Amino acid sequence: MNNLNTIIFKQFEMKKIFFVMTLLFSMTVWAQDNGKSDFSVNADFVSSYVWRGSFLSGTSIQPEMGLTLGNFRIGAWGSVDLGGWDYKEVDLFANYSFGNFTVGLFNYWDVWEGVYDYFNLSKTTRHQLELNLSYTFENTPLTLGWNTIIAGDDKYTGINDAKEKRAYSTYIEASYAFSVKDVNLELALGASPWKSSVMYNPLWDGGRTDGFAVVNTSLKASRDIKISDKYSLGIFGQFVVNPAKEDAFFVFGIRF
Repeated sequence: MNNLNTIIFKQFEMKKIFFVMTLLFSMTVWAQDNGKSDFSVNADFVSSYVWRGSFLSGTSIQPEMGLTLGNFRIGAWGSVDLGGWDYKEVDLFANYSFGNFTVGLFNYWDVWEGVYDYFNLSKTTRHQLELNLSYTFENTPLTLGWNTIIAGDDKYTGINDAKEKRAYSTYIEASYAFSVKDVNLELALGASPWKSSVMYNPLWDGGRTDGFAVVNTSLKASRDIKISDKYSLGIFGQFVVNPAKEDAFFVFGIRF
């Protein structure tokens, strides 16, 4: 019976994957016919992978590709560690913009210590599905963001009843973009509003938060270096401080 249930479950999951792929293919064909699609691909080389104030891995290559269909965008993003940390991340995303608002979904999946289970969508899944909301003000380059994990590997065990509970780990951020001559600058302040489970550092318990905590204060500077009439190379540096962990980082990156 267990083998039969496993077979049925896998067939059901394959049907869902096939349906999603068919839907995306149909949307792509429709957009091409209506001249409203745009495809992009790029990659970042970073000295270390620091995400929302927490160190995830060392020197990494982080490719991204995305398809824009009007106000709708879907794509994939990944990170592969080059410094011996045995860390890999493969993410899928989709978002829709209307006016100054953007709403989206982000599916995280990471690998460390050689655990490969991408198609495991059961209760023990390592996937994390996050809901993203952001608003950019009309007359000032200020953006407010709210990001909450709504499904997947985001649980903790209660102290009193020892039962596993969903954390709904959340990251909120305010960012302000401006420029000085030909250098683009961005200030960011990010926090966890309540107890989080795994989202601020899946490798170490020290990355979790027990309540409200400021986990990210950063300044990012970037500029483009013109290589030819059709190609520019982007470089950036980012100084990051995590007050909750009393940690600090400086990240250098190149965008191809």
